[in-house]
Amino acid sequence: MNPPLRLHCQCPRSAIEFAGPRKKQIVATILYHHPHTRASNVVWMLEEVGAAYELRFVDISTGAHKTPEMLALNPMGKLPILSDGGQIVTESAAIGLYLADRYALGRLAPKTDDSARGTYLRWSLFAPSVIEPGTMAKLSNWEFKPSQAGWGSYESMLGAMESAILGRSFILGEQFSMADVIFGGTLRYMLAFKLIEARPLFSGYVERLAQRPALQRAELVNATVRKEHGLGG
Repeated sequence: MNPPLRLHCQCPRSAIEFAGPRKKQIVATILYHHPHTRASNVVWMLEEVGAAYELRFVDISTGAHKTPEMLALNPMGKLPILSDGGQIVTESAAIGLYLADRYALGRLAPKTDDSARGTYLRWSLFAPSVIEPGTMAKLSNWEFKPSQAGWGSYESMLGAMESAILGRSFILGEQFSMADVIFGGTLRYMLAFKLIEARPLFSGYVERLAQRPALQRAELVNATVRKEHGLGG
């Protein structure tokens, strides 16, 4: 296991502090991270909620994510893995929902008695349940009956995605939420690698997300890790 590389916390100057022998602050929130995995989007989640956190680089090129220590945290042997005060959370969407409820309830996550919570959960889970498998099915030419697949057809998936942001700035209208980090983060990735059709609604939405200061800080963190470890963009 690689030692902690840095401690990054949201602050007015958006400073990146590097953990070292003289660093005495104890951070309860740890993200096991590699910038070429979904953990890169979890950095954005952490920056949005504003919690101090520590990154622990996991070298997936050497199979470090498959060691017994890592498998004890996530039997899937995959990243991201979040440890928050000893509570282990895996799966990117689950981590986002967890962080928003724990650290930004009422700000990035509608409260349980807020009618907007249904829409929030719907589109947050649409990303891993429909967008990811639906896009993979399209790119891999899977043979299946859309009526029997949870993600349906590719065209219906794109139409549903457009409906989520049609006539509004964000998933919940003018209110940005963790749903935008989960849904929007997935869409950003798909568009960046040309895995999905760049429809005007998608491009405009992603441009609005790019203006988020927390996303800009997260991009800096991920870029710094890539540079430190000699990883391509």
